[in-house]
Amino acid sequence: MRFLHSLPFVSLAAGSFAAEPASEPQYIFSNPPAAATEYRIPTSYESAVLGRRILALTPLGTLATVFPDSSRGRQPDGLGGMPLGLLEYVADCEQDGNPTFLAIKIETTFKNVQGGSNISLAQHWTPPYPPDKRIKSTFFDWLFGRKDDSKDRVPYSAVNLPRYSLLGYIEKIDPASTAAMSSCFVDTHPDAKYWLPGNKIHESEFVRLVVTQIYWIGGFGDRAYIGWIPVEEWKNVTRKEWESVRLPGEKKGWDEWSIDL
Repeated sequence: MRFLHSLPFVSLAAGSFAAEPASEPQYIFSNPPAAATEYRIPTSYESAVLGRRILALTPLGTLATVFPDSSRGRQPDGLGGMPLGLLEYVADCEQDGNPTFLAIKIETTFKNVQGGSNISLAQHWTPPYPPDKRIKSTFFDWLFGRKDDSKDRVPYSAVNLPRYSLLGYIEKIDPASTAAMSSCFVDTHPDAKYWLPGNKIHESEFVRLVVTQIYWIGGFGDRAYIGWIPVEEWKNVTRKEWESVRLPGEKKGWDEWSIDL
């Protein structure tokens, strides 16, 4: 893994900091007391740097909203207050930690927002390459290797990889910026050109998710930070910082336990 010279990073990536065979994670969904782990758990700011890299490199996410109390259109009765999560195109066009969306006004997600719903964005890191060495079930699996398994539809430990949820509110982006937003968004999502503002199919506009809270799970809790990231840390991460780190699996030949990603 590559680290910033300006930050005191020992390691930023989720679950990977000991010589093999590594001990099994004892804290999965929370961080242990400092004396209870052999690893140095990254700080919230180091985790923010990784998170901003995920935002920059991950074009998809799940937007969660809730239905308003009153029914509308063909919506069944009794959905008021029910949560709904839907896939959405995401872009990092403003590069300030606030994700950019092309809001199609007919979409249920943005109808819910118009109805007063809160909103959050969930994203997770998906490594472009599978690890050469997997986290093994037993010492003998680690020692002798793991046979290829065609049923292994997720060829990495997903819960050992970083993910987050961004909470906040939707804000319209000044129409004067439409040309710049269109260029950025289509660069990330080429097919979005058919739904840009002014198209003849659906009414649309560019919006941002103004982030007010960040909940981060960096991986296994005994070696990765789990918890809230202060919003000022999230917003203060620079492009230079997130470009100077690497996430697990950005290069071939990585090991799920190794520091050298």
